[in-house]
Amino acid sequence: MQGIIIAVCLFVAIEHIGFLYLEMFLWTKKSGRRIFANSVEDAEKTRVLAANQGLYNGFIAVGIIWGLWYPVSEVSTHILLFFTLCASVAGIYGGLTAKRSILYIQALPALVAVGLISLKAFLA
Repeated sequence: MQGIIIAVCLFVAIEHIGFLYLEMFLWTKKSGRRIFANSVEDAEKTRVLAANQGLYNGFIAVGIIWGLWYPVSEVSTHILLFFTLCASVAGIYGGLTAKRSILYIQALPALVAVGLISLKAFLA
């Protein structure tokens, strides 16, 4: 089970690094505007907000990576649970307020991680 937890958590962390890149560096570029369905004008007006949002996604990714590398198992579990819950809440909120696909792209993998981490902790 530990290997599956590591794989799912790494997937969630890599996703959030991707979100960081999209929101901080591609937001005003053609590809970023296409992904987020933004006009040039809207992308420019919201550039700073998107970069700030991207930074928060980076914090989630770093937290998950920290939890995977933390040497004390019990502490690692708590770190991973906190940051995957953060990713879950962000994904649920985004899916309900911005774009439904965020529920499947961001929230679902994070919720799977939360479930697996919780199950492992319960069985320990």
